[in-house]
Amino acid sequence: MTVRLYDSRAADVVDLVPLVDGQVSMYVCGPTVQSSPHVGHLRSALVYDIWRRWLTHRGYHVTLVRNVTDIDDKVLDLAAAADEPWWARAYRVELEFSAGYAALGILPPTYEPRATASIPEMQAIIATLVDRGHAYPAADGSGDVYFDTGSWDAYGALTRQRRDDMVEAADADPRGKRDARDFALWKGTKAGEPTTASWDSPWGAGRPGWHIECSAMSKRYLGAAFDIHGGGLDLRFPHHENELAQSTAAGDGFASYWLHNGLVHVDGQKMSKSLGNSIFAADMLGSARPIVVRYFLGAAHYRSTIDHHDGSLAEAEAALDRIAGFLERGAAALEGVVLTDAPGVPDAFAAAMDDDLSVPQALAVLHDTVRAGNAAMDSGDAEALGVAYHQVAAMVEVLGIDPRASHWSGAGHDAAAAPLAALVDRLVQERSDARANRDFATADRVRDDLAAAGITIEDTSAGTRWSIA
Repeated sequence: MTVRLYDSRAADVVDLVPLVDGQVSMYVCGPTVQSSPHVGHLRSALVYDIWRRWLTHRGYHVTLVRNVTDIDDKVLDLAAAADEPWWARAYRVELEFSAGYAALGILPPTYEPRATASIPEMQAIIATLVDRGHAYPAADGSGDVYFDTGSWDAYGALTRQRRDDMVEAADADPRGKRDARDFALWKGTKAGEPTTASWDSPWGAGRPGWHIECSAMSKRYLGAAFDIHGGGLDLRFPHHENELAQSTAAGDGFASYWLHNGLVHVDGQKMSKSLGNSIFAADMLGSARPIVVRYFLGAAHYRSTIDHHDGSLAEAEAALDRIAGFLERGAAALEGVVLTDAPGVPDAFAAAMDDDLSVPQALAVLHDTVRAGNAAMDSGDAEALGVAYHQVAAMVEVLGIDPRASHWSGAGHDAAAAPLAALVDRLVQERSDARANRDFATADRVRDDLAAAGITIEDTSAGTRWSIA
């Protein structure tokens, strides 16, 4: 078994060889919480959820860090325009992202740090870069500090660009730059900015630039070198290029592999505010069952562009109905039948997933197995049906689209049900833990609290399921 992935830096599919045998460390660029999430944000988080699930299935212990950028120019500007504290806006929007992730059954990351909690770590990297001659404080006394792109010969390695061909860095006021391509590490406080968005530093009061935040958080939680860095294709330049430059210039090994997921288009066009064609997460989750949205956003190869059009969700709904129908009929037909050995995922499914997470090919195996299982059911071949049933169950579990899972119970078409599902799942797990510890008083209390709220729970051989009474 060898998992292979497309490393954007190498521009090739390569074998995954973790730094620590049996463990995979992964850092994923999470949201900048300036405004409500759109479906592109959901797609990106879902891609790395599937990666994590498959690596875990393959026996790796996966540590996944997904950050929250809770301070940047747009967060401050939009909050000021709405006469809202920037930190309140950031947290309010963060909760919208969390609800969207929960609705799709995206597993919580191992850590989810906010940028504002790692300011000392950012300042430490900046100080190292200044000491090494790769960064400089602005001579105008503004408090700005910039990365000197001309000092680092490897700048452009990730996107294979020559520095002379690069556009100007537009991430900060160029008031103190030596070169237009230099990017901000630290931004001195400007007149009119809230004092709550400013921290003391050796270069003057201010706040971090965008790129330094991820370098600091990945190092803090995963170490100076880690296995995989992921994010949307639109982040390759300048964000990821700048992360790589500043971290390696500071002496850190940084990421061994770079993964980039494709974007979401609408009727063949890129989503943008200017075109007015953005699909917000809440709108899509309100128009279809969350499991259908998950299937749609996860069905394409993670590096490809998804095109949303009329009928996209209906197609996903039909595909899921075929799977759910087979599992329901199969369970009834197999009642009382005992298999000598319940199989896991088919070899062809595993081969597809090992090959740079080829979900389309894996789904083809899934649907072929559903068809074979239906044929076995119709012919009365219980043994063949049992094999197909357990294989399908294993595949939908890995992909996070098991229609029998308690997460999807009662979700309906209401996006507001996502937080409810997350809370009920947590209480169900609390009850299961209490029963395992023979704390029956707590288990009974949780059951009674759920019943009082109209939630019915059922203990089965496959685990505890719940539904809205």
